Amino acid sequence: MAAGEQESREYLRRHRLPELLQRLGALLLFHRPERPREFLIQALERVKAGRRAEGEYPELMDEANLEAMFSLLDVLGQGRIRAAQYREALNTLGLSTEDLELRDDAVITLDVFKEGV
Repeated sequence: MAAGEQESREYLRRHRLPELLQRLGALLLFHRPERPREFLIQALERVKAGRRAEGEYPELMDEANLEAMFSLLDVLGQGRIRAAQYREALNTLGLSTEDLELRDDAVITLDVFKEGV
């Protein structure tokens, strides 16, 4: 790999730009705003404010959406899902699982699921 390409990859990784772009894309598809550019600008302003602890980070889903998604994964109603199901849900939502430290036998509860998503 060329040095310039490696530097570019490191820059993207360091600033977590792929995750940000995936999240912004998911927000667009979820909300389908009439004015997408303005929507993205507002979302980025909320990210900026959230990082300064002046506001909330823009959420893709509210708590009811997360509970519904978890219940779809927890088909037996046991209050838990497997680590593989959790990883797949995160991937489906376009969220990175690269840094996720999770054993295959880990038990994922609704609270853990909400926190992760």
